[in-house]
Amino acid sequence: LGDAGVDVVLIVVEPTPKSVEVGCRAAALVVDKELGRALVVASRVRNNDDLAMITKAFPDHRVVAIPDDPAIVAADRHGTAPLDSAPDAPAVLALMGLVDEILTPA
Repeated sequence: LGDAGVDVVLIVVEPTPKSVEVGCRAAALVVDKELGRALVVASRVRNNDDLAMITKAFPDHRVVAIPDDPAIVAADRHGTAPLDSAPDAPAVLALMGLVDEILTPA
């Protein structure tokens, strides 16, 4: 990826020790390979403890939290896009914030 012109690397983790461990390895690779900006996406966050665990593991990276949201599960079950079926759901709003974060230059 060295000369591929990467704008941002998304490191998606869930609030589990194994997921955070793998995410930390990915973050280290981003730094080692000088790939540029990395955002950590904390997916399926249920509470402040979940977010704190992930934020603590990635002190040098911006963490964007996506809450665990039943609207996402319901949309998947019905075969619809969450943006269409539940545009005001907390996870959808957080994902829209992630889009803004991605599009904002470092």
